[in-house]
Amino acid sequence: MILALESSCDETAVALFDSARGMAGEWIHSQITLHEKHGGVVPDLATREHLRAFAPLLERAQREVGFDKVTRVAVTHGPGLAACLAIGVAAAKSLALALRVPVAGVNHLRGHVWSPFIVLHAEAPEQFDARLTALLPHLGLIVSGGNTILFTLDESRRLAVLSSTRDDAAGEALDKGAKLLGLGYPGGPLIEKLAAGGRADAFDFPRGIGRRDELDFSFSGLKTSLRYLLEKMPAAEIEARRADLCASYQQAVIDALTRKARLALERGGFKSLGLSGGVANNRVLRAALETEAKRARVSFFAAQPKHTGDNAGMIAFAAWAERGHAESATGMALRVEPSAELSPPS
Repeated sequence: MILALESSCDETAVALFDSARGMAGEWIHSQITLHEKHGGVVPDLATREHLRAFAPLLERAQREVGFDKVTRVAVTHGPGLAACLAIGVAAAKSLALALRVPVAGVNHLRGHVWSPFIVLHAEAPEQFDARLTALLPHLGLIVSGGNTILFTLDESRRLAVLSSTRDDAAGEALDKGAKLLGLGYPGGPLIEKLAAGGRADAFDFPRGIGRRDELDFSFSGLKTSLRYLLEKMPAAEIEARRADLCASYQQAVIDALTRKARLALERGGFKSLGLSGGVANNRVLRAALETEAKRARVSFFAAQPKHTGDNAGMIAFAAWAERGHAESATGMALRVEPSAELSPPS
């Protein structure tokens, strides 16, 4: 059984994963209400909250499931906020010493890579490897507040990055757009809620890099376009048309994402399409990518809502699914890597 810890940003999370049965338990402490009034994550506050939250979560995990069958501790060691990562790594090392088991660092982004497949394992643990093989090569899209990445997994489970964003991530663009529109934090869900009552074609926002042969993303121009538009609009008109603004802005983000996914799928050879990351909870985006998958006649897998954000379940699963390849560092020499990128295992 793998005991996993996650503390890369503003979620403190613990999970226990049994390869023969699936997730034995998942526990998470969210800091959203703590950071809402600040309009974003405050690193010092997040670090302090991780210090406070880990002990109660671990006590619950031990009480409800137990650590007697733990054979390894896995922990997010990057990318993320340095001080937050350090809390998780220190806790993981302490647990590994106490339980007399190895400790390994897992790249947070590799957790997102594997998160859509957790449900596949849950359906039939003993058939996971065979079912996964039938879905490779796989095209995946990670969409979060800090990353927008298209990647592939080949038949040998080797990962290759196809493209990423040249500036803002999609989730960052949604959060910044929400701030410009006078909404709260986190902005993405608030924009989605208001967008449901608006027209997606009411305003014409840019769709980023439009060249058909380009797979990279860009969202900074979209944010700037919204700012210039709002500067020209009277406050009363902004208020009256807020739903249309949200719907049109959100659609521009979704169109940019689906356009690049479609281009990659058209290049052929894929058997499945995956969606993960915090923005994967957006129902309009999920529906749009599922449509693209059907058009390309490939299977579509989206991470479950509980595995889209920062969570320890995906960290445990990644450590197991790659059979050690997700571990970029092991043992007491494990260090945090705040700027770690998604890349093939060394």
